[in-house]
Amino acid sequence: MPLALLALAVGAFGIGTTEFVMMGLLPEVADDLDISIPTAGHLVSAYALGVVIGAPLLAAVTARMSRRTVLISLMVLFVAGNAVSAFAPGYDSLLAARFLSGLPHGAFFGVGAVVATNLVAPDRKARSVSLMFLGLTVANIAGVPVATLVGQHLGWRATFLGVSVIGLAAIGALALLIPADHTHAAPTSGLRGELVALRSLPVWLALGTTVAGFGALFSAYSYVTPMLTDSAGYADSSVTLLLALFGVGATIGNLLGGRLADVAMRRTLFGGLTSLVAVLALFPLLMRTQWSGALAVVLLGVAAFVAGSPLNLMVMEKASSAPSLASSANQAAFNLANAGGAWIGGLALTAGLGVTSPAVAGAGLAVLGLGVAAVAAVVDRRRESSRAGHVVAAHTPERSGVLHH
Repeated sequence: MPLALLALAVGAFGIGTTEFVMMGLLPEVADDLDISIPTAGHLVSAYALGVVIGAPLLAAVTARMSRRTVLISLMVLFVAGNAVSAFAPGYDSLLAARFLSGLPHGAFFGVGAVVATNLVAPDRKARSVSLMFLGLTVANIAGVPVATLVGQHLGWRATFLGVSVIGLAAIGALALLIPADHTHAAPTSGLRGELVALRSLPVWLALGTTVAGFGALFSAYSYVTPMLTDSAGYADSSVTLLLALFGVGATIGNLLGGRLADVAMRRTLFGGLTSLVAVLALFPLLMRTQWSGALAVVLLGVAAFVAGSPLNLMVMEKASSAPSLASSANQAAFNLANAGGAWIGGLALTAGLGVTSPAVAGAGLAVLGLGVAAVAAVVDRRRESSRAGHVVAAHTPERSGVLHH
């Protein structure tokens, strides 16, 4: 695989670290800024809102620029957002800085996925995307735990300064390793042309699969800590290590999904979603003991991220005239899944259905994702049949004429 993929993975590592580390630093931020933890939780939402807004917007307005230039510019914005976060004097300014930090997230992964697939042979596209996302999954193993420890011992501001340094390293790697001759922007008809490409039904079905499938993940993952402590019997001090196990599972699933999707993209997607249904449905049973609870966390990461690479590749293929915008929109869909899944899991808890009920609710969402994916498969088959019929019809008169003569 090209060394340039390492540069994309470094950027993904920094983004993954800053996205998830705030969840572990909420008590420190709340104490320092004299706010409640629920109020501090809005800092997580502000970042997600930045992703949802910035992903399609920045991808669309930079469509005519060199993709290498776009990637570097997005990382500059990322560094700026984290540096401002580190020096934010109060809650309101930190809220704005977190929103700013989230803006380049989706566009970076969207444009990066297009660059990654252009660097390799057609039969290795999904694998190249999975290698870029390797930075995101490794961030859950190493980046987030280390950054959390730094914030707890040196102050939360030191964490965001450290993330800014990672961003600077990513800028250097992108400038040195991404070949400019592979990253020229594809000819487009401007912003309107980019947006028109998203009017395709298959694109929206792929995005819907992302929302439902990853909503299933976050329905359970958002409440995995009380499951591990209240049901599996782990001490609070063990949770950080157990969440790193989720990162291990996500890394395995990401690499496995990329390899399998290059062989059979749709079957890999269905396999990942089916596995996710099974794992989530078994959560109430698996969370009864410590060893099986730890296994459940790993399997959750594997099952969810097996589906990640085929979904990204499918969205890009369905919007071939605007792959950067479509892939960025998929990142926005991922963050909508984060918010929506957490909300649905919370409803299950509020209804008094038990500490593992968010996982069961997630299994229902995964079934919905399978249903949307099945509809997408039917639509694709009908379109391919229709296209084949038009080809036959176009050639029939010519053949008839030849026979007549």
